[in-house]
Amino acid sequence: MTNNRFAGKVLLITGGAGGLGAAIAHAAGHQGGSIAILDTNSDAIAELVTNLRSLGITADGRAVDVRDGKAVTKAVGELADSLSGIDILIAAAGGSLGTPRDMDDISDDDLDLVIDVNVKGTYYCARAVIPFMKKKGGGSIVTFSSIGGRSASPVTGVPYATAKAAILGLTRRLAKEVGLDNIRINAIAPGLFLTDRLTGMFEKLSAAEREEVLSGIPLGRMPELRECVDPVLFLASNESSYITGAVLDVNGGRFMPS
Repeated sequence: MTNNRFAGKVLLITGGAGGLGAAIAHAAGHQGGSIAILDTNSDAIAELVTNLRSLGITADGRAVDVRDGKAVTKAVGELADSLSGIDILIAAAGGSLGTPRDMDDISDDDLDLVIDVNVKGTYYCARAVIPFMKKKGGGSIVTFSSIGGRSASPVTGVPYATAKAAILGLTRRLAKEVGLDNIRINAIAPGLFLTDRLTGMFEKLSAAEREEVLSGIPLGRMPELRECVDPVLFLASNESSYITGAVLDVNGGRFMPS
């Protein structure tokens, strides 16, 4: 889809140099947005920013670990100066981060990593962008939960489920806190989208576990990446202007909340 629904808007995407983050960056850029990238991979940031600029999209990026609140605040400030503010945050940094699924294999460090990147990282990024959104008279934040935080998943472990469930509480409380500042905060809860990292996890499942995942999807298929990108950008855009504190499940019907 090509339109100008993000014209004049600056979108900050965390985890933005990865597969899903880069797809969101390209889609938002093609819809008129200026793109700011936060990621830990300097080379991937540079490659993505160069590519976006070659397409006529205004873009900049910084390498930062979202677990470091002070570093996040500094990087967000630099990007806000470079791109004239921040209007939208898409907090996609997170995931199971290569940690084991089964409890007997999970170390304390694994637990800390998953909780810190997903929960603390999302909070630090939201905290850093909100002052810039207030200056602009409003904004939109999209946080990333997961089907794994909404129901028991055979793919990911306890730390991931815990972190993604916590994101929902964080989203609701922040939405209540900044609503009068015209800042909306919503969560997306995707099912299993087979990015490069998640493909490896899915392939490690037994045949029975893979069949369990597929047979539990009423639409009967795995999703395309754009089927996550489009709902994220809907929540980020003015098309969802009266939606806040909500969670949008994008899983082909595998989880249907009552």
